[in-house]
Amino acid sequence: MRVMVIVKATKESEAGELPSQELLTAMMNYNEELVKAGILLAGDGLKPTSKGARVHFDGAERTVIDGPFAETKELIAGYWLWEIGSMEEAIEWVKRCPNPMPGPSDIEIRPLYGLDDFGDLATPEMREQYDRMHEEGEKLAKRP
Repeated sequence: MRVMVIVKATKESEAGELPSQELLTAMMNYNEELVKAGILLAGDGLKPTSKGARVHFDGAERTVIDGPFAETKELIAGYWLWEIGSMEEAIEWVKRCPNPMPGPSDIEIRPLYGLDDFGDLATPEMREQYDRMHEEGEKLAKRP
């Protein structure tokens, strides 16, 4: 099962405050444990929304909105993508994580959809396309 582990943003992360060297070291060590366990597929911290943009869709219309996104209640400060045996195992790994923020913080775990989740809607052609895309994505991820 693949899951996305989402680190929720805080006032400090949205202000662009960087972690302490101690926290950065602890997170690097934790990430290394995830790699050694064969769980980590990808993961990074995200810069504040002030550095980002959104594209709003309404039918055929597209509107670009520059950050920051202060009106949003829950923002994301970082993520991991894991291949893991179960939701329970993912929860246990998150409980081992250093607190990613200087104060109170939250980490959310969400299972990813796989093509099998779409049942008969996923045609054999879609399955071939899905496999090709994932193979190409893996090649891109291995680039220096």
